[in-house]
Parts: sequence; structure tokens; C-alpha cells
Amino acid sequence: MQKIAELLREAAGSDCIMEQESMKKHTTFRIGGPADIFAVPDTEEKAAEIIRICRAHHVPFYVLGNGSNLLVSDEGYRGVIVQIYKNLSKITTDGDTITVQAGAMLSVTAKKALAASLTGLEFASGIPGTVGGAVVMNAGAYGGEMKDVTVSVTVIGQNGEIREVPAEEMEFGYRKSAVSKYGWIVLGAKLRLQPGKEEEIRARMEELKQMRVTKQPLDLPSAGSTFKRPEGYFAGKLIMDAGLRGFSVGGAQVSEKHCGFVVNTGNATAADVRQLIAEVSERVEKQFGVRLEPEIRMLGEFR
Repeated sequence: MQKIAELLREAAGSDCIMEQESMKKHTTFRIGGPADIFAVPDTEEKAAEIIRICRAHHVPFYVLGNGSNLLVSDEGYRGVIVQIYKNLSKITTDGDTITVQAGAMLSVTAKKALAASLTGLEFASGIPGTVGGAVVMNAGAYGGEMKDVTVSVTVIGQNGEIREVPAEEMEFGYRKSAVSKYGWIVLGAKLRLQPGKEEEIRARMEELKQMRVTKQPLDLPSAGSTFKRPEGYFAGKLIMDAGLRGFSVGGAQVSEKHCGFVVNTGNATAADVRQLIAEVSERVEKQFGVRLEPEIRMLGEFR
């Protein structure tokens, strides 16, 4: 990996490349071993060049936002983590359209919409992720989804080219898009909202905030909602009905506040979380015949 690190430093600058960086510092779970190389490009062109180098040398890579939907293994990641959070986070408003880079937080983007008296993004105001991750997963909450407001997405294609993909070609579905299917890397998105009244938008955002504070375990590290919603059911209710509220493995625990969340009580390992997820899925399936699938992504080797 030393040769790759040198190539990446030449392409992006020494300040943008780190080695053996602990992923605990870069995930909301506060869990994860070291990444071989941790890249923080400060332009879209540098991000594209880093991806080209990784692909040309067949080096595994993963593009990271703020790590809010991610479980990194205790062994870390043997490859290159490319973090777009913070550096690539520009947001511009033009009429009813917001153009936003992938590293911008959804919450910040929603505040920009509020400032411009634009409605339609209130649902995203409390989602703890970046726009890039939200597009990849078609993130949603409280009746809204990214597909409802996305006009187009800027991506790095398989050949390293930067291009704009219309929303109708994104194949948005429940917590999925065409990004993984075609190996694209999201650099940004164009969102179209509707004119609204600032006080009404603010009131709705405050209402959703209070719902989150009341129902979700925001006081402990987690990766957000842990399981996908099975058709016709709610994951949290199935887990609660299975008697698993507060169930724990090591430092990982099914939240006592919301059973759809797995939380880190302070010293959880990735192995703890992985085992807990497996046991919860198994017990729920045994009792109710419904298989729970993880919504969070798992990165690295798990034994």
C-alpha cells in the first residue's frame, strides 16, 4: 500500500492523505479499526483522480460521508477510504433549485432550504447523514424520500468521468438506487423544492425534531435505524414484541428507547454489533417468520 499512498499524495497532495487512520473517529457508531489509507480530497477532480488510481491498481476503496450508516470491522479496512464529508460540502440556491455537493450534511441543506423559504426537504432535516449517502440509499423519513426532490445526480462513472445523471435514470427504490448497480460515485445532486412560508417550514422541522428526540436514542452512538422495514411490518415493533428491548451483546444493545436502533453503550466492538444483529434477526424470524435485513452497511472483514 506504500506505493499507492505515494501515488495518491502526488495526485491529491500530502495534506489529503493519511495512513492507519482509526475509523472510530469517522463513524457515528464510534466503532472501527484502522484504514490502510484515509483520503480527504478537497476538490471533485481530486476525488475523481483518487478513484481512478484505486481502480487502475485494483485497490479496494470506499467513499465515506460522515459515517452515519456504517459499521466498520474491528480489523479496519484494507484499502482506501475516501472521505468527502466537510471538504466537498458546498450548497448553492437558485430559485426553487438547490445544488449541493455530496459531502454536505442533510440537516445543513434543509436549513438552507428553510432560509430560502423552500419546502419539501423538511423530512431530511434530522437525518444524520450527508447528501451523497442519502442519494445512494434514497434516504427517507416521515413520508418523504430523496427521490421526491432529486432532479439529477453528479457522479464519477466507471471510467472516471464526471457526469450528470437525470433522476429518472437513478432507479430509486426503497433504500436503494442505481449507484451501487453501476459502480458510480456520487459527487453531488440538484434538488427541486417548492416555494413555501418560512414559519410553516420551520414549524414542521421543529415538529419532526421533537418526534426524533422523543422516540430515538440520540444520546448514545448508533448508526441510525439498524434494520430495513420488512413489508407489512415495523422492525422496531417486531423486536420489541420478541422481548428484545435492552437485549445486549458486549457493549452493543438494542435501544430501550427505540427497538429499531442498536446502540453503543460505550465499549462496543464491531463483532458485538454484528453478533447482536444476527441474534435479533434469528429470534424475530423464529417467533414471527419475518426475516430482518440490516439497513446499515458493514465494511471490512468480520470473523
